Amino acid sequence: MNKYLSISSEVQEAIKSGKPVVALESTIISHGMPYPQNVETALRVEQTIRDNGAIPATIAIIGGKLKAGCTPEEIEYLGKKGQDVIKASRRDLPVLIARGEDGATTVTTTMIIAAMAGIKVFATGGIGGVHRGAETSMDISADLEELAQTPVMVICAGAKSILDLGLTLEYLETKGVPVIGYQTEELPAFYTRKSGFGVDYRIDSPEELALAFKAKLDLGLHGGMLVTNPIPEEFSMDANVINKAIDEAIDEANKLGIHGKQTTPFLLAKVKDLTGGDSLAANIQLVLNNARLAARTATALSNL
Repeated sequence: MNKYLSISSEVQEAIKSGKPVVALESTIISHGMPYPQNVETALRVEQTIRDNGAIPATIAIIGGKLKAGCTPEEIEYLGKKGQDVIKASRRDLPVLIARGEDGATTVTTTMIIAAMAGIKVFATGGIGGVHRGAETSMDISADLEELAQTPVMVICAGAKSILDLGLTLEYLETKGVPVIGYQTEELPAFYTRKSGFGVDYRIDSPEELALAFKAKLDLGLHGGMLVTNPIPEEFSMDANVINKAIDEAIDEANKLGIHGKQTTPFLLAKVKDLTGGDSLAANIQLVLNNARLAARTATALSNL
């Protein structure tokens, strides 16, 4: 495994000594935001994790190496290269490694590399899921399958609201993935705090999140745990505004024939344009909020 996996010295030392570590994805850097906001946000998220007592481990594929813990220079490189970096899911890893290429990790690949490195907690924006119209397109994110098999707690602001949230929850239930609402009984919908769909359980503290995840690991149950953490009230967007923008973006994607891994970046960029940049500002705030909770949960887990 060492042939392919490169763990930064700081992250390696933290894991060996039982210090809390939080994994971070890199698709949000290369595909989620424009430069330089992507780099500024990534570094700000890392600092937020440090401020809350944990060590950040931004995960990416650089020169064919699976990186657990990127340097500021590597984050800058990924941010400047932007969408020229391949958006890498599970299926892409063998070829990218063999070719010595770069890859921006999705929720799926971040979970895979985090688990390889021994990192148990991962903070992201929103997970992928079942796309609207999946009953005919079969467009279902690999994130859901990864949650079903890889033992990492994923802390997010819910599934991206461009998705079919009801079908996403049904899929997770079928796969046995517990969906936890942090201080809420309702699934948050990324840009907004409410979706109209319930979660499996409400948990109100990082300590209880850590206890639940430790119990899952101790029982030897496969898969991860999904913690949905609502965007802070002051940054939550109006549901009517965001849903109208999403509907317009989906219509345009359909007209242009956009599908597969290009779908989510296109829709997020289009929604940003339609909302005058408000959705990007909300995206940044929800990621910071998830980083805070992840750092506190990782700390609680390391104390058990």
